[in-house]
Amino acid sequence: MKLSFGMVGGGNGAFIGNVHRRGACADELAVLKAGCFTRNPEKNRETAAAWNVSDLSRVYGSYQEMAEAESSREDGIDFVSIVTPTDTHYEIAKCFLNHGIHVVCDKPICINTAQGLELQKIAEEKGLAFGVTYTYASYAVIRQAREMIDRGEIGEIINIIAEYPQDWLIVSTVAKKSDQALWRLDPVRAGGSACCADIGTHLEALISQMTGLKLESVLARFTPYKNSPLEHDIQVLMNYEGNVPGMMWASQIATGSDCGVRIRVYGDKGSLEWRHTRPMELLYAPLNEPVRILTANKEYCYDACTQQCRLPAGHPEGFYEAFANVYRAFCCDLLARKGQTVPDGLRYPTVADGIAGLRFTEACMRSAQDGNVWVVVS
Repeated sequence: MKLSFGMVGGGNGAFIGNVHRRGACADELAVLKAGCFTRNPEKNRETAAAWNVSDLSRVYGSYQEMAEAESSREDGIDFVSIVTPTDTHYEIAKCFLNHGIHVVCDKPICINTAQGLELQKIAEEKGLAFGVTYTYASYAVIRQAREMIDRGEIGEIINIIAEYPQDWLIVSTVAKKSDQALWRLDPVRAGGSACCADIGTHLEALISQMTGLKLESVLARFTPYKNSPLEHDIQVLMNYEGNVPGMMWASQIATGSDCGVRIRVYGDKGSLEWRHTRPMELLYAPLNEPVRILTANKEYCYDACTQQCRLPAGHPEGFYEAFANVYRAFCCDLLARKGQTVPDGLRYPTVADGIAGLRFTEACMRSAQDGNVWVVVS
């Protein structure tokens, strides 16, 4: 049995739309059947043709029309993927949830926590799944790391360091070639935060998924780029439950950096390190022993890691596969609700994780605005 899904956004050559499409279809669990890919009618049809949506009656001019029509069809979509700018997520997700359709949404899920809680309430009341595409938290070796931490293999956690430097914004602004840069510089459309909401939330989710620790408070410093009204470089001190300290640096203006996600978790019996540039490898340093390189899909890996892999060990899996991991777990959840037998242990970021990202961003914003003070994440 295959699920059917639709997409809102992703047209006009948008990078992330095709990533979602490939992720959703990677494991042959879902088929793209409908969409409102862009408000430009010609490009909407062009995108549908490129993505093999052959029934033009299911290529819609608005997301409202799409939700109404698909919820009325006997063969209507099982879920929708929302891949539009941040300021539109809330209304689109709310519309599809109210029409009884499951949702996968790019992050951040909306502008503020109040909106996120409303979406969560609707989803829970209607018994609908709500997935969030926190990509970096969905790599196979991150599940390996979590299992090792939960089993006490690095002991008690004593420090966490995470970073995400990139230079796309400073390059795009200078080159004047990116429409994405324009909306991300708009405080209304970006939701009052640029770097923190965009990539800082990725790190927050990565730390949460890898360690299982709850973030309690933050102290943040925001730095804008030139005359931008928003921040494009953040430095955050973090305090997790059990008084575990952490540090985060994320930047959209780190010249020479592409997508330098890196996380290090130090325990009193060892440490773990993961870099996005080497996505299949986990560095494990037992206390007073040589550093070991653990590779995804090896016999020594835990099932939580190997069940996320699609290729034999030694064949790299990366960004597309991480997206596919989110969608596979989400689709298996929907199939289980339909009575199908699916693998155990699969999990995906949910609306609750999306709300955690919103709370993190809002706490960092308050901290920066109040002169870099500690703020409780609530």
